[in-house]
Amino acid sequence: MWKQIDDLLVPRLHLGPIDRAAYCYLLRHTRLEGKLELRFSMPWLARGICLGPDAASCAVRRLVDYEALRLLECSHAGHVAEVRLPEEILADLASKVPAGQPQDFKPRRVPPGFVVNLEEENFMRTNALRHTIHAREAGRCFYCLRLLTPPMKCIDHVVPRARSGNNSYRNLVSSCRECNMQKGQCRADDYLRSLFRERKLTERELTARLHALDALDALAAGQLPPPLPSSIAHVASQSPCLS
Repeated sequence: MWKQIDDLLVPRLHLGPIDRAAYCYLLRHTRLEGKLELRFSMPWLARGICLGPDAASCAVRRLVDYEALRLLECSHAGHVAEVRLPEEILADLASKVPAGQPQDFKPRRVPPGFVVNLEEENFMRTNALRHTIHAREAGRCFYCLRLLTPPMKCIDHVVPRARSGNNSYRNLVSSCRECNMQKGQCRADDYLRSLFRERKLTERELTARLHALDALDALAAGQLPPPLPSSIAHVASQSPCLS
């Protein structure tokens, strides 16, 4: 496995020393221990590779873009990621090599924010995609409606991951950290009613939030067309996958 990493994976993905260190550390705590997924915090990873949290966070984002990691959850409680084996990553790379190209061909990466297939896209995959969820809510928490500053923002799963919720735009909303923490694994409509009982929402706001939640449910059932975030709407007009 280490020969695959050093001799094949690093040169094929052009991994720098920080990215390699982060990948190896996460691999050591998952697949080498027989686990597929790992919940971790950036400070924990930073300590493990002897770097600052910002450097560790950047490394994780790059590894997600390289498809060495699959980010399943990102919240105040930490990140949940599936760590892929070198052979799995290399097999995917080999399948993307066009006919006639050398084996060290590196596919051109899709620019951030460019969505090829909206229905199949993992909106937790990159910062640009997560930003489209925040943009859809116009800078407010989906639940309590407060204006969000950057440190307050996080992404919440309407149907929690623990209940088989996915990372599609249909199941993700922009949330403040307080609501994300308090909602936990409860139903979104029950949490909205609890905000009303605590007088954090007026009756009119509660009704509007429940209607918005019904619209998301309709999206999940395929009853409404998807609400394209403005940052990717221009792609939809040019791509048959999104029309």
